[in-house]
Amino acid sequence: MPERHTQRAYVLAAATTRFGRHEGASALDLMAQAANSALAQSGLARGDIDGVLCGYATTFPHLMLGTLLSEKLGLDPRYAHGMHMGGATGAAMVMLARELLRAGTCRRILVVAGENRLTGQAVDTSIQTLAQVGEADTEVPNGASVPAYYALLASAYMHRTGTRREAMAGFAALMRHNAAGHPHAHLREPITVDQVLASRPIATPLHLLDCCPISDGAAALVLSADEGPVQVIGAGQAHRHQHLSAMRDVLDTGAARACGRALADAKLDRAQIDYLAIYDSFTITLLMLLEELGYAPRGGAGARLRRGDFAASGPLPLNTHGGLLSFGHSGVAGGLAHVVEAWTQLAGRAGERQIAPRRRALVHADGGVLSAHVSLVLQAEGAT
Repeated sequence: MPERHTQRAYVLAAATTRFGRHEGASALDLMAQAANSALAQSGLARGDIDGVLCGYATTFPHLMLGTLLSEKLGLDPRYAHGMHMGGATGAAMVMLARELLRAGTCRRILVVAGENRLTGQAVDTSIQTLAQVGEADTEVPNGASVPAYYALLASAYMHRTGTRREAMAGFAALMRHNAAGHPHAHLREPITVDQVLASRPIATPLHLLDCCPISDGAAALVLSADEGPVQVIGAGQAHRHQHLSAMRDVLDTGAARACGRALADAKLDRAQIDYLAIYDSFTITLLMLLEELGYAPRGGAGARLRRGDFAASGPLPLNTHGGLLSFGHSGVAGGLAHVVEAWTQLAGRAGERQIAPRRRALVHADGGVLSAHVSLVLQAEGAT
């Protein structure tokens, strides 16, 4: 067991594959591609990696995926672990990696996720697989799908807060604008609010462009006890329900609780965050989370968006890679890509896409139907 000599966890490197269509590539192939990119960027030898955390893949349901990936990559970790927390899995793996580093269990950890969800399974299969997050006796037998669950959430939230579809559509347009400059993004063609509103209905009030695409892709990070450009300084979780029918309050899903715990851990308040990486499986997901996390008043996220507050040049840049809505959604890797982008911007590694220097990012992810919540606080090295 390595000597406990640090209470800190740094992200040394982060990478994604291109998101979109990867004909003939398995989930394991995509994970290996992203992992090799992150390892090369980190400058570490494979023998330096003593921990591997791996997200699940619906297209590759191996019982020992962490061990299998280690074998494929030629790694010999002292700790390998697979994790299932829906869309929150990526952030949860980073949180666990931080705890393993702080405890001295590992010193350098590879976190990776990937899936060929677009080409590796039929669309109907993907819809049916994901629908199983519903309650087995009442929700699933009645034919509910994930878009239907979020449409019900949207209807309730819009009724409670006065939110209009135009506000949701604005976020879809912003995410597409952000994705246009990223060479790895799945969807890069510009869209307007009117186009979002006019796209075909999927589950009222959600239309096609309110929903993220299904993508192939992978993402990976290397975390270490050694100093690096970005430190993980806070983390928190909350789990108030699993099924939509058990949600007690659409205004208190658990997001604010997870965020509060992460900020308390980091000894910061919300005003000290200057970059946001927020899960956005649907436009309503993003809007609800921004408001519950306290970055817009209830019913007011659309107004902040129209003021330009969430633009790349604004005071609180949001998902500058395009988020799930446009960068793409490849299972666990889709959420992990939010962490990759936050690291990339904080570390100043975004090249032509680089925004003005940022000090601290809040990453927030949810799994299920706003069920499992994980918040992370990342800080650029040298930030005060």
